[in-house]
Amino acid sequence: MKKTVISAIAALAIGATGLSATQFYVDDKGQVFTTEGEGRKALESKETSVFAKADKLKFSGLTYLGYTFNDRKDNISTGANTKHDESNFEIRRSYFQLKAYLLEDPKSYFRVTLDMHQNAEDDLVVRAKYAYLFLNDVLPNTGVEMGLVHRPWHDYEEHNAWYYRNISKVLVEAKNGGDLSNSADFGVNFKTKTKYFDSELGLFNGEGYHSDFNDDENSDASKGMSFEWRTTAHLLGVNGKDKQTEKTYFDVSFFGQYNKDHKDSASGIAGDYDDLIFYGLHTVYNQPEFLISAQYITSDDTADNSTYVSKQAGSGYSVNGEYRFGEHKKYRAIARYDSWTDEKLAGTDEKDDVAYIVGGAWEQNKNVQWVANAIVTDNEDGSSREDENGIQYMLTAEIRF
Repeated sequence: MKKTVISAIAALAIGATGLSATQFYVDDKGQVFTTEGEGRKALESKETSVFAKADKLKFSGLTYLGYTFNDRKDNISTGANTKHDESNFEIRRSYFQLKAYLLEDPKSYFRVTLDMHQNAEDDLVVRAKYAYLFLNDVLPNTGVEMGLVHRPWHDYEEHNAWYYRNISKVLVEAKNGGDLSNSADFGVNFKTKTKYFDSELGLFNGEGYHSDFNDDENSDASKGMSFEWRTTAHLLGVNGKDKQTEKTYFDVSFFGQYNKDHKDSASGIAGDYDDLIFYGLHTVYNQPEFLISAQYITSDDTADNSTYVSKQAGSGYSVNGEYRFGEHKKYRAIARYDSWTDEKLAGTDEKDDVAYIVGGAWEQNKNVQWVANAIVTDNEDGSSREDENGIQYMLTAEIRF
């Protein structure tokens, strides 16, 4: 038994070094060799190979585990829509990703990202977040995603200016913010990258990856396509994506969306459509010790009458900052302020929706990050989101590999 254990440990240790393709031999004392000899027996490998019709496969994963306590501003014991204090352990999101490198160009690939989330029935379900073919250099310095792809803005902000998607979405997507657009959609996205400039220009269905696009009055489908863009100037000639503790960069971006005949539920008329048009300006400055970022977004109302205003019409701004300290800058203090004002009919008071985020993060290693924070929601009396007021206390573990 002792010999068997010694042999197994030795074989595992050697295999972990990446030499598992080598034939190993063991003698009656449990010693392991790489050559044949008297009294040595070959160790048989029972590994199962992974087969694919691709030159290379790359797997990765990202999960947000958390606990949230919602301390509501007003608890009322009656009323169907009243929200009360609550606490929950959560799997906020869990992504599993595969990239298959299929072409001679090593920067071209097919990507599938599966997304586990809780649906309206409170079940944990899996859906496709991304499924696209990326072709590199279809134009000078430009590649293209085709399929279920990134939209131009969200991914940029989450990898250059706001690194805490695990606790809050960006302003353009946040429910207490613009709530204008989500991060993926069916379409094509052309991505240009140079030292001082990059851009994304895309044409999409417009509904987003978790909406249907059937052409009937009860669907979320738009009647027309959505043209969306981002242009970014890297003023210091540095692309800031990731490795924020190692870079100094200064970016200015202009982004937006023109969604033709987007379905609008605010009118109360089944099958009513308006153009959804929004524009945004964003800037971020980062150096290893700190980051500061700000943006402004305005969304126009294109309703062709004076009886209602589009649900997604309004304007707002967001400011966030991060201070890093400790060995390898693994401790961070974070803060963010959001303000959004829905557009109303003439003569109607407009109400401000405001949220503050304060907290701290610990980068335990390259695979695990911990975040403790509070989100204070302080929407103005009379706002359609007034019932969201209160404080969320959150503890989050982000796991990535």
